[in-house]
Amino acid sequence: MRNQCMRLLLLRCHAPSRPHISQVHHFRSFTSSLLHPPAPRVTPNPFFLRHHFTSSPELSVDPPKPPSDEAVLLANIFAEPGRSSDEIKLDLDSKNVGITHDLVLSFLKNPETDPEVAKRVFDWVLESQGEKLSSKSYNWMLGILGSRGSVNETWGLIWDMKNKGYGVSRGAFVRISEKFLKDGLSDDVEKLKELYACGSASCKKNEATTISNIIRGQVWGDDVEKQLKELNVKYTSDLVTRVLENLKIEPNKAIIFFRWVQESGLFNHNERSFNAMARVLAEEDHSKKFWRFSNEMRGEGHEMERKTYVHILDRFVKRKMIEDAVSLYEFAMIGGNKPSVNDCTFLLKKIVVSKELDMDLFMKVLGIFKASGNVLSVANLDAVIKSLTSVGKMNECNRILLAMEKAGYVPCGPSRSKIAFKLGSAGKTREAMEFMRNVSDRKTWESLVKGCCEARDLKVASNIFREMIEKEGPASSGHAFDVLIDTYCRKNRPMDAYKFVFEMVKDKGMSPWRSTFKALTSKLLAKNRFKEALDVMGIMKKQDYAPDLVSFVDGYLSKKGSADEAVEFAQAMTSKRFPAFPVFVRLIEAYIKVGRRSEAQDFLAKCPSHVKNNADVLNLFCSGNSDGTGKAAVAV
Repeated sequence: MRNQCMRLLLLRCHAPSRPHISQVHHFRSFTSSLLHPPAPRVTPNPFFLRHHFTSSPELSVDPPKPPSDEAVLLANIFAEPGRSSDEIKLDLDSKNVGITHDLVLSFLKNPETDPEVAKRVFDWVLESQGEKLSSKSYNWMLGILGSRGSVNETWGLIWDMKNKGYGVSRGAFVRISEKFLKDGLSDDVEKLKELYACGSASCKKNEATTISNIIRGQVWGDDVEKQLKELNVKYTSDLVTRVLENLKIEPNKAIIFFRWVQESGLFNHNERSFNAMARVLAEEDHSKKFWRFSNEMRGEGHEMERKTYVHILDRFVKRKMIEDAVSLYEFAMIGGNKPSVNDCTFLLKKIVVSKELDMDLFMKVLGIFKASGNVLSVANLDAVIKSLTSVGKMNECNRILLAMEKAGYVPCGPSRSKIAFKLGSAGKTREAMEFMRNVSDRKTWESLVKGCCEARDLKVASNIFREMIEKEGPASSGHAFDVLIDTYCRKNRPMDAYKFVFEMVKDKGMSPWRSTFKALTSKLLAKNRFKEALDVMGIMKKQDYAPDLVSFVDGYLSKKGSADEAVEFAQAMTSKRFPAFPVFVRLIEAYIKVGRRSEAQDFLAKCPSHVKNNADVLNLFCSGNSDGTGKAAVAV
């Protein structure tokens, strides 16, 4: 009865008609709920609102994805009209473009696709590889035809879809209806509305539910087969796929149905139904059936779709079936729909974070990746090292690096530096030294020292710095030395730093940076290690650095230093008999500024006569108030 209703509606599609106001109004109210669903009880997302009404017949709420490289090539190949099928096949082969269900959908979904080119692609695939087209493919093509006002072609395609058992989707219905209504084709609008209202879009879903309920409700046997045949339904890719999806919790019944529908002559399985069955079998805890079936699918000439690969890979990984996940990667890599570079990285990361690192599996993934013409990159290594770090397995780093080098990847300088830092900061000293065995790179050594400092293991950091000096020499080690001494000081160990500086300068010929000396001097004086600070100043003087007046004068002597220490400082800072006159002035001013008049006077008494008798110096003691320049003046 329903098919008769559909047939009558379709036969009426070309009858001449004139718009009727009441019909148009009725249609507007009917489609209003489709085009403008009630607003959700949340704050609207501007991005969602912007993309809710897209040009796609499925009315996807996601923004349109950019076309794949293959989709672009496909458009270019079919851009020129009038080409023979053989010419197209040669062009597809030369550009290594394989027609798949996913590729056709990606091409048709692209809003930039030219309708004429889309029609040529669809017709060619329909003629040469019709099994690659699904209900979705037909509906996207239907939306393209309907939205450009091709009335005859639109109804012709609807008729073809009806013969295949495909229904009109909601998205295609809305697109076509809007265009028909705009063009004043109210009669066609009404027929389309009645066709859609008859349940064509949801028919397969209802049929699939009925079929799966019969199968799940009882043990498979003659009675079940009889009930299924009495339904008198037309089996299509969509219907078979829906039934299999409904039976995924009972894989054994799903495979029985899969075999029965083919053996009964009701349906010839294609790529879509094989993929649907593969996804169902992957739900089992044991994978033997899945692999037997997957090999059967390939033997029948069908490829594993991308969505099938992603779904099954996710299942395997979640159930810790990493070996099966790698086998799936290998299976897909030798097929037409090859996994992406990111899939390789994903698997490598999952392998290294497993409870036990299986290097055979790691090497296998690298081998599969390389055999397909791919080249490992810095991004691959960085991702793996990051995963190792996240699970505290940096001790495995050298095994990973060796495997990647065998696969053709040698870490660059920045990558080596990152690895050295991570090994040092993780406290993996043995692994770090093994890693550095064949490295002759100052930056990498620096990073290793920094990593050890980050771990606050100064004994190890000092030993590694000694190794660095042996290999790289002292001339280029200033930065690493500065980091090391700064860490000593921040850990409140200035005396250890002091000893290490003298060791490196005396025994290794180090020439530390002035900033290194200043940091050490400041920390020593803060610990009242005046004598040791003077020793450091002596080294600075030998290496032609100016003395650190700020740390000595402002930081120590003015606040807590005695007059005798001030004299000792003045004598130590120069190789001459006396330092320059401004040094005496600065010391006296520093004492006076902090209110230590007595120490200023004691120091002045110990100064040479040319300082004692200087009028400018004496004037510092003559005024009772500050002169506003920061120089305190105290009356004698």
